[in-house]
Amino acid sequence: MATRPARAALKEALSDWRRHVLALAGVVLVFGIAALVGSEGAYYGAALIAFVIWMGWFVLTAVEWIRLAEF
Repeated sequence: MATRPARAALKEALSDWRRHVLALAGVVLVFGIAALVGSEGAYYGAALIAFVIWMGWFVLTAVEWIRLAEF
């Protein structure tokens, strides 16, 4: 049995504002660079990098949630 409810652990895992800011800044940065370059390839690359950033954010948050909930 978990010693902490999953909902409370999720709320705490999502409260790490620095992770959110870094992920958002990374996405804004790569799309800003793509806008400066202005080619389709740059936007495609920015979308790929943004996906990697989002997946990294998602995995780190999920791992933190599981750790806090002690499943």
